[in-house]
Amino acid sequence: MTGPVRLAVVGAGLMGRRHIEHVVATPSASLAAIVDPTDAAKALAQHHAVPWFADFSDLIATQKPDGVIFATPNQLHVANGLDAVAAGLPALIEKPIADDLAAAARLVAAAEAARVPLLIGHHRRHNPMIQSAKAIVDSGKLGRIVSVHGFFWLLKPDDYFDVAWRREQSAGPILTNLIHDIDLLRYLVGEIVSVQAQTSNAVRGHAIEETAVALLRFANGALGTINASDSIVAPWSWEHTTGENPAYPQTEQFCYTLGGTHGSLTVPKLEIWSNADTRSWLEPFIVERSYAALQDPLRLQIEHFCRVVRGEDAPLVSGREGLETLRVVEAIKRAAGAGTLVPLT
Repeated sequence: MTGPVRLAVVGAGLMGRRHIEHVVATPSASLAAIVDPTDAAKALAQHHAVPWFADFSDLIATQKPDGVIFATPNQLHVANGLDAVAAGLPALIEKPIADDLAAAARLVAAAEAARVPLLIGHHRRHNPMIQSAKAIVDSGKLGRIVSVHGFFWLLKPDDYFDVAWRREQSAGPILTNLIHDIDLLRYLVGEIVSVQAQTSNAVRGHAIEETAVALLRFANGALGTINASDSIVAPWSWEHTTGENPAYPQTEQFCYTLGGTHGSLTVPKLEIWSNADTRSWLEPFIVERSYAALQDPLRLQIEHFCRVVRGEDAPLVSGREGLETLRVVEAIKRAAGAGTLVPLT
């Protein structure tokens, strides 16, 4: 393949439009088609001078792009992915990989058996800051990781819930937001082997949770806590601390802390706290700051997808990685419902 990678985008909602913008702006990619039955999507295709199709089968019957991006509702992800596998098309599917664990496992098995690359849109792994954090952890500079903590505290305004599905099961912060944080903690620290959790809907009283707290045990022996709520006015969230999405006001706070036997790390500021000489609670601290390039991870994800299609890269977030992150999230929901520890192995 010598020219730009031809990518079709299925689903022209909020995320689909963001993917379309990045495909158009990426020199290594070109927009092959937009697939979405709405008039708005048809108009968008006309704006970009690309073919429009009402559904994926119409696209495949007419042309075959080099790869496809699915930004469709969660409940369609597995069917979409299976269609792509049947067509032999590398696919990037928005997170979560599915809204059902068994179905997600079937999709991953089908893609692996057919050797069709399957990527899941946990785009935050592509953020250069996360890559720097991963390099710091892997370098051993923090020593052995002992404990980690993740924050997702912010306030979703009342009108956010005017959309009916946002008040229904599976629309709460566990599956919508916390899944991103779980994926990053897995990436930085390692596999999670058991969880305990509690949830609450005490403020709004909707059918979904609005606050969730989970205790995590990692395979390497580290313990973690993660605290998520969309009903708190607070500056501690990925959205507010990283500046990744300019829609959110940026703060100078942190959303994750990773503690090791030789030092601790804050994310996203990448501050490493350690002792100057002897490790002790009586010793003064030294603080080192690492820096990472400010680049849009969604754009980097598109560039990476193009390299995967060309056979130059293995998927950073494969279908199996998406499956394992979903497995942890589902375990958190089960643990909260049953009030007991849920093992994952």
